[in-house]
Amino acid sequence: MAEATGEQQQTERGADVVTLEKVVALCKRRGFIFQSSEIYGGLGSTYDYGHYGVLLKNNVKAEWWRAVIQERDDMVALDAAILMHPKTWEASGHLEGFTDPLVQCLGECRKRWREDHLRSEQLGAEGAEGEIRCPECGGELSEPMNFNLMFETHMGPTRESGSEVYLRPETAQGIFVNFKNVLQFARKKPPFGIAQIGKAFRNEITPGNFIFRTREFEQMEIEFFVPPEEAPKWHEQWMEDRMRWYTDLGIRPDHLQLREHGADELSHYSSATSDIEYRFPMGFSELEGIANRGDFDLKQHAKFSGEKLEYVDSSDGSRYVPHVIEPSAGADRATLAFMVDAYDEEEVEGRERVLLRLHPRLAPVKVAVLPLVNKDGQPEKAREIYEDLRKRMPAEYDAGGSIGKRYRRQDEIGTPWGVTVDHQTMEDDTVTLRDRDSLDQSRIAVGELGEELERRLAAPWSSPQPR
Repeated sequence: MAEATGEQQQTERGADVVTLEKVVALCKRRGFIFQSSEIYGGLGSTYDYGHYGVLLKNNVKAEWWRAVIQERDDMVALDAAILMHPKTWEASGHLEGFTDPLVQCLGECRKRWREDHLRSEQLGAEGAEGEIRCPECGGELSEPMNFNLMFETHMGPTRESGSEVYLRPETAQGIFVNFKNVLQFARKKPPFGIAQIGKAFRNEITPGNFIFRTREFEQMEIEFFVPPEEAPKWHEQWMEDRMRWYTDLGIRPDHLQLREHGADELSHYSSATSDIEYRFPMGFSELEGIANRGDFDLKQHAKFSGEKLEYVDSSDGSRYVPHVIEPSAGADRATLAFMVDAYDEEEVEGRERVLLRLHPRLAPVKVAVLPLVNKDGQPEKAREIYEDLRKRMPAEYDAGGSIGKRYRRQDEIGTPWGVTVDHQTMEDDTVTLRDRDSLDQSRIAVGELGEELERRLAAPWSSPQPR
């Protein structure tokens, strides 16, 4: 059971040991994420979450709900339908303007590409003049055409005019069309927010980088309604709050940056937008956007629906259309960022150890219970301890293979603590408690184990990664 402990046994982590390929391999090896429909050759840029991936992503979403609902009293929750009235997308501008410039290779490969991305990559600046070529085969490209990113389907038993509906490309519009309903039941007045987590769908031309950009994804989105004059203040506040959420859950601050959009990047509805960007292996890329959407959305839906979507102050009868601050994060991107930031490799006693140094609240499994050997009553005792612990927190019983292999398996899925039942356990009812990050091991009485693990789970935590 002996394993190296202490800083002298660990090699110092290099500047960046993680690559996207290593994370993808770990996800496949340990059952986090798989290619969708893999037995049929897969479906482009769609992925299935396995057991540990589901638990990790659910923990990310649970921490988001905790931060925006449980720890605040100015927010309510919503779960709007994916399918919405087609006029929703006419009012929001998606039918007309939710497009990307598409070009197709006229050479051998016939692949399709985003024209603006190719222009930026090949000519050095978006909008620069000059010829661009297919990056796959070098062929000539077609003239750019506008490609709408919404998935279209049909409602009803037959395909006919008027039956078209769309899979929502964002969750925000479900919040805006429910603004009046929420005002009536929530007993809130601006500033207040509506939060939801839900699936969205975009028929991306060139998705990629694993789960960073996919055609089906999950958003964690807030629409925060404020008096018009308070919008700039709340925009700043939400940028601070959202940055802090990531660092509180273990993301290293120097792996995050806040980038303000230039005037040429702003959406037509936005007066100010900033992106929280994370340093993924492919470089700094958007993790979350925080936009000042003004009153565009409520006014548009009021215009197209004929309903008044405004706040009336009961104290003086004044009325106004609130402005909206929108922090919009991707649950899949956040999950990827937490995995990338937690990924580590080190040498212990001459052997490489791969581990995920996840914040304990994010870890799919909090504690693994391991019998040292599968005899002498140890499996039965370990199973008894496991049955008690899993009533308190997500736990796992692991008895397959050598103790070293089981430690490595738990390290790779990010389990912060291991409990080993050994010969001494059968004599004095104590177990070895192993820490994933420091590799420290200590003896603790079985009767004290549950409370000690709950104390550790609730305690402040900071990543042991170099900062």
